[in-house]
Amino acid sequence: MSVIEPGSVPLEEPARYDWNALVDALNRLLRLRTTPIGMKLFETVEEMEQIPRIRRPNAIHTTDQIVAQAARLGWTVGITADDLVGAQCGAVIGLHPQDDEWRSGRRMAGVWFETPEDAAAHQAAMDVVPFGRYRAMAVSPLTSGRLDPPDICLIYLTPGQAIIFINGLQWSGYRKFQWGVVGESACADSWGRALVTGEPSLAIPCYAERRYGGVLDDELLMALPPKYLPRAIAGMERLAANGLRYPIPQYGIQADARAGLARSYG
Repeated sequence: MSVIEPGSVPLEEPARYDWNALVDALNRLLRLRTTPIGMKLFETVEEMEQIPRIRRPNAIHTTDQIVAQAARLGWTVGITADDLVGAQCGAVIGLHPQDDEWRSGRRMAGVWFETPEDAAAHQAAMDVVPFGRYRAMAVSPLTSGRLDPPDICLIYLTPGQAIIFINGLQWSGYRKFQWGVVGESACADSWGRALVTGEPSLAIPCYAERRYGGVLDDELLMALPPKYLPRAIAGMERLAANGLRYPIPQYGIQADARAGLARSYG
């Protein structure tokens, strides 16, 4: 169920998406370094395996690695719980039960958290897809059109790119975005939260995402349903017309600010 905050405007799903045009606009406006991708959950393995040119892993991976194979290598990859290294990865996307063993977080106690109670509190704080409906997941570059539409889009951004993208979302139908940080297992803050709430979700990728998923030191991850992309792009176009665009030119820490502000505010 989507969470609609005061001041936000519900968005309708378009009849179709022009993925090439959307990604071209994102690259033009933000100069992205990494391929924007989609993620989709499937109720049956057979449905996932019908995706054209789908790759299936021949090794055990983290979900971070599967996402990276799409974003960094341009692959279309499909997985089941059996392809993932442990319960933590599968539980976030609803492919593994969030059972008592998972909720205890005992494997994280003494590693990421001081006490078993801290570890259990961390597990309870995560946004995860409920178990029982889905049996498979696939990721693919948006421009491939193979997940049409995906449940969510994943876009890796520098902090500067991220704020311009958020500004674009806020141009029309303004709302304040509020996001949390669970720490390790931050995929729950990005694709977990976006899948569960249907809302844009910005995350600071965690240690595992950077170690196993190839996420660069200066990258954040925006996850959002595709219906938000046209709004963000339209907003960024309007901001660019006002001279507010990426990359953000530095004005100088000792310059008289009045001339620079006058360029935007008149």
